Amino acid sequence: MYRFDKTLLMRLATLLLTLVAFSTSSYSQTRSSLSLTAQDDAFLEDLSKRSFLFFWEQADPETGLVADRARANGAPYDQSHPSVDVASSAATGFGLTALCIAHDRGWADRKAIRDRVLATLRFYAERSPNEHGWFYHFVDRKTGERKWRSEISSIDTALLLGGVLTARQYFRADREIVRLATLIYERIDFPWMLAGQSLLISHGWRPESGFINHTWNHYSEHTMLQLLAIGSPTHPINRGAWQAWQRLRLTFGNYTYLTFPQAPLFVHQYSQGWVDFRNQEESWYPYTNYFENSVKATLAHREFCLSLSDKFPAFTENVWGITASDSAKGYRAWGGPPASPDIDGTVVPSAAGGSLMFTPGITLAALKTMRQKWGDTIYDHYGFVDAFNPNSGWVNPDVIGIDVGITLISAENLRSGNVWRWFMLNKEIPRAMQLAGFRKVRRAMGTRLKVRGELRELRHHRLQPCGASISF
Repeated sequence: MYRFDKTLLMRLATLLLTLVAFSTSSYSQTRSSLSLTAQDDAFLEDLSKRSFLFFWEQADPETGLVADRARANGAPYDQSHPSVDVASSAATGFGLTALCIAHDRGWADRKAIRDRVLATLRFYAERSPNEHGWFYHFVDRKTGERKWRSEISSIDTALLLGGVLTARQYFRADREIVRLATLIYERIDFPWMLAGQSLLISHGWRPESGFINHTWNHYSEHTMLQLLAIGSPTHPINRGAWQAWQRLRLTFGNYTYLTFPQAPLFVHQYSQGWVDFRNQEESWYPYTNYFENSVKATLAHREFCLSLSDKFPAFTENVWGITASDSAKGYRAWGGPPASPDIDGTVVPSAAGGSLMFTPGITLAALKTMRQKWGDTIYDHYGFVDAFNPNSGWVNPDVIGIDVGITLISAENLRSGNVWRWFMLNKEIPRAMQLAGFRKVRRAMGTRLKVRGELRELRHHRLQPCGASISF
């Protein structure tokens, strides 16, 4: 007779709960194929067009570099403001993707959009400062020169590449766009960013001090970076890098998922704005499907916010969301669960906005409720302000490019799946996923197969380690 320890039985119970959850109404609302009402689509159209305006108006027309942030009402900063003419490589990656969406939907003159894409790619291919093909995090919007002593950033370069490679496929009939985009990607020396490590990519490099000590050594927003590196046709890293980083699973309520303590919700969103993980899972236990993981992360995060309602009464069923943002006390990289001590009741609309592609039922309701309840106070020229605190009355006057960008991309993936489709046409990405050990699954059977696999593992005492697990 078999003997099972408590940990194994709890793991099986959690998996069985997941199977049940997928048959419930809350999970039935998470499919990206949810049929949108005309009212829902009109709301997303307005939000998306306003979001696009940020990338159209806040980019330098000569370089294409997109501002890191701007006033939500579109007014210019005073020249003494520290963010005047500061661009972000990541925001520019979101911006290139926004240009493709706008060209497809006819939101601006299509020739002008193509010219902006071409100018941006030409700048990065021919003029932008770089180190082994990698780019600085913050730069001057007009010249591309380094700002704020920022680092050569691995993740910000990857987010830039998300836009570069999306443009390469959307404008694939344009030979010059394809040539420039390919040059930018194939020039990047991915092994150099390993900083002498065998498999872990560094967060970045500074000319004054060399490589940053921190590496991408646990699950975070870096999954696209890993695939770009493994799939590089010129400077790839070892396929084993995909399994080199730690996978920590947390349990909150009925949801067990891959994350890290106090993680901002954006870590589950950014890479998946481009990489389509919906029908892919890792081919080893516990057969992680990253799309489903982000569904669970969003559902758990909403429940986490509701658990804070005794302290912050403004958190309700349709008013929730904490991810890295501004606050009344400055920028905060907050999230949860569990609660970080600096949480003060601030609501960040891009938390729900960035998960539109995962959980449209709850995220659309949240965004629509926020707009209906607070109106123009929090919804302006570029859409939602970056953050607001309904408990104290504080409203951020700014928007931040990457938060506007993930909202726009997530909305587009919900509406059409186009960003996923365009990006995945880059043959390097499916190839990298294959090298990393992904396999296709039939979505309807995915969870059942995982349960059956778990039962087999228990029966034969062959459960494989999957990293640490923590419950809250």
